Amino acid sequence: MKIKNKKALFNYEILDTFEAGIILTGAEVKSIKSGRINLSDAYVKIVGGELWLVNGDIPKYQFDGSMNYDSKKSRKLLVTGKELVQIDAKLKQKNLTLIPVSVYTTRGKVKVEVGFGKGKKNYEKKRVEKERDLERELLYEKRKYER
Repeated sequence: MKIKNKKALFNYEILDTFEAGIILTGAEVKSIKSGRINLSDAYVKIVGGELWLVNGDIPKYQFDGSMNYDSKKSRKLLVTGKELVQIDAKLKQKNLTLIPVSVYTTRGKVKVEVGFGKGKKNYEKKRVEKERDLERELLYEKRKYER
């Protein structure tokens, strides 16, 4: 199962990606495995030599009995020290932003695919949308004449 951040793919040009683990509780893992996570306003930042997922919304698992649960709390991402140094250098060098692109499970573990994003201008977004509409229209016309 792979949950994509469609808003990030629309608003940012993703130049490169890497995989990171994430620290979660058991109920949060069950919530993600049932497909309930919202990454639309989420971003990743480096604080104190650690990667943190900020604004990632994981709703409370319906069968969890705990009372105090904050669905938008910051969650720590797991990468090696060597990777962190490389990520930090790349961010400072090219003026990029870290964006969570997708969340998926691998061998029972939840992983986050994080991308180096460069913000798109409005005219770039409109061009992509226009191309998508043209493709859809061509496909429709093609189906119409194949009958």
